[in-house]
Amino acid sequence: MSADLAENYKAGGFTGSVGRGRRAALLMVDFARAYFEPGSPLYAGSDAPRAAAERLLGAARAAGMRVVHTRVEYDAQGLNGGIFFRKVPALRSFVAGSPLAEFATGLAPADGEVVVTKQYASAFFGTSLVATLNAFGIDTLLICGMSTSGCVRASAVDAMQYGFVPLVVREACGDRHDGPHQANLFDLQAKYADVIGIDEALQLASSLA
Repeated sequence: MSADLAENYKAGGFTGSVGRGRRAALLMVDFARAYFEPGSPLYAGSDAPRAAAERLLGAARAAGMRVVHTRVEYDAQGLNGGIFFRKVPALRSFVAGSPLAEFATGLAPADGEVVVTKQYASAFFGTSLVATLNAFGIDTLLICGMSTSGCVRASAVDAMQYGFVPLVVREACGDRHDGPHQANLFDLQAKYADVIGIDEALQLASSLA
């Protein structure tokens, strides 16, 4: 990030924080094999976000934190994906039965963890996620997942709009290119969420469980 860009946003007043709530859940957004297997049209080129997410998931489970996983699934023709499916042919990786749609190594849901199946970018759009979080008394979300510029961003923005404190974990998010990844983390921090490091996320996994 250039100094003039940072100064421009600072001068404009984009320096606030969403704060920290009282009870958090870990939101694991679309950690599918499609993002981590070479040859996949959605391959992100790095295992680092998966490894960081696995570390955070372990800490959340140890602390008794609620964990919510999202996954994407389409029918054979992609009819339930509408225009999104038409726009992004790579989403065929998530047609029902595709091995690429399975959870990535080390990140499969455990018994008792909520799994939200979605067809669009946000974990909230067309799902029961808001009602589920409200039933658990959750006011804060630790958000990680794939990809930063797509489903992570959309989920973080919607989290804020539904009244949840969104905390995006930098090291546990990934994208197919560093440019969109960094640009979206910057914009999320400026307007919609707090982007935090893995060390703070691990601490919050204990204190806000």
